[in-house]
Amino acid sequence: MTRKLQWGVLGVASIAVRKVIPGMQKCDQCEIAAIASRDLTKAQNAARDLSIPKAYGSYEELLADPEIEAIYNPLPNHLHVPWSIKAAQAGKHVLCEKPISLNAAEVVELVRVRDRHHVKIGEAFMVKTHPQWLRVRELIRGGEIGQLKSIITVFSYFNRDPKNARHKPEWGGGGLLDIGSYPITLSRWLFGEEPKRVSGALELDPDFGTDRLASGLLEFSSGHSVFLCGTQTNYFQRMEILGTTGRLAVEMPFNAPNDRPTHITIADGMAIYNGKVEVEAIPACDQYTIQGDAFSRAIREDGEVPVPLEDALANMKVIDAIFRSARTNQWEKP
Repeated sequence: MTRKLQWGVLGVASIAVRKVIPGMQKCDQCEIAAIASRDLTKAQNAARDLSIPKAYGSYEELLADPEIEAIYNPLPNHLHVPWSIKAAQAGKHVLCEKPISLNAAEVVELVRVRDRHHVKIGEAFMVKTHPQWLRVRELIRGGEIGQLKSIITVFSYFNRDPKNARHKPEWGGGGLLDIGSYPITLSRWLFGEEPKRVSGALELDPDFGTDRLASGLLEFSSGHSVFLCGTQTNYFQRMEILGTTGRLAVEMPFNAPNDRPTHITIADGMAIYNGKVEVEAIPACDQYTIQGDAFSRAIREDGEVPVPLEDALANMKVIDAIFRSARTNQWEKP
């Protein structure tokens, strides 16, 4: 049996210790072999709690470990590119949390480093390998709702902790980068094209200076995508997908649970008038396990990672354009 790909984790971020590491520890292709923190005690505690063999008191020590083949980078947004570059320079493949950068220019530099050091680098949009989203795209491409015309997304949570990285502008905080990136990447993926122009509106927190309410409109050649994301609004997420003859609704589009099925509502054009409505259950799965195996397989088989840098670059261009639109009060081209 081929040895599992040896992974190291940079930092003890909440998403890493609560979701991603436990998910990847169930992988067929992955083994979490080491974790690092700038505080050795934190690394040791996380390693003990998660049964990880090695703990390091610096990121540099982890990158110097010759047994580590790939790095998972869940650091705060402003550290995504610098430490992904350092990992690539150390010969490690990198799965980096979204948003992979603070702007498109940073992704261009990441592409150069990737190509120079012949490693694989991808963005951790776990939704793109989740079976519910593969099924949604299959339904759309199969004509289940006619021609795709509109995507409407709401994604929100409430957090006013001043210590939270999401509230630090210099760290790439704010709702658009944090959760607005999800409806953007999924809309591009489902429409199968890039938006021609975008419009955005932001409401800034008076204390933090980050966007606590962000809305965007993406105009594609074949339809529109509209989204709202909030960091200080009621906890909620939902995506509605409208076609010419029907619609789809994804009940838990982003934080899909790993202990129960997810559901897709499939309705015909007359559903609100007692038309046909079906609810399709997608069996319970862990999207972080699926992502970890897919990324590891791409390394072992020299294939394409699930979300390559080229896609990450296109997504960041849209985000940059929405930020510009919020400043100029005009449509902007990505």
